[in-house]
Amino acid sequence: MKNTFSIVKFTLLMVVLLAVVYPLAVYGIAQFAPNQGKGETVSVNGKVVGYQKIGQKFDKSNYFWGRPSAVDYNAAGSGASNKGANNKEYLDLVQKRIDTFLIVHPYLKKSEIPADLVTASGSGLDPNISPQAALVQVKRVAKERKLSEDKVKALVESKINTPTVMGTATVNVLELNVALDALK
Repeated sequence: MKNTFSIVKFTLLMVVLLAVVYPLAVYGIAQFAPNQGKGETVSVNGKVVGYQKIGQKFDKSNYFWGRPSAVDYNAAGSGASNKGANNKEYLDLVQKRIDTFLIVHPYLKKSEIPADLVTASGSGLDPNISPQAALVQVKRVAKERKLSEDKVKALVESKINTPTVMGTATVNVLELNVALDALK
């Protein structure tokens, strides 16, 4: 009986600590983060169109496409497919993505498709693509929007985020597409 009482006390202590104190502490710290921890939004004319750090699905030809998502861009359940690089089902899926990409981009060879356009990220919600992934789409987007390729390419180049210390250059797909919609 003595052990049972100790176990119940410990359980109640852990419930209070982990279900009340810890969440309140995280919430308190979040108040000092940008947007009070609610995420960095992207707005157009005062209307929120998405989150800067969460990938969204763009599949129309007149927009730049982001990375594929293993979770269909559902931020409530981020995650990868957990299939190995030699898994037949995974390889078939990547090949299907390559074939689809080549149908819409007939001017490209398979070897010219950046990997980030046919493979999902670990979270399935990566909002960024490589500059190369954006640049291979310029011709399609320019044609669909009846804009010059040079103008669309200049827009992509203006949206390249270069790391200050370490890392690789990226392009935020949502921000690029918002700027594209504003382009005349």
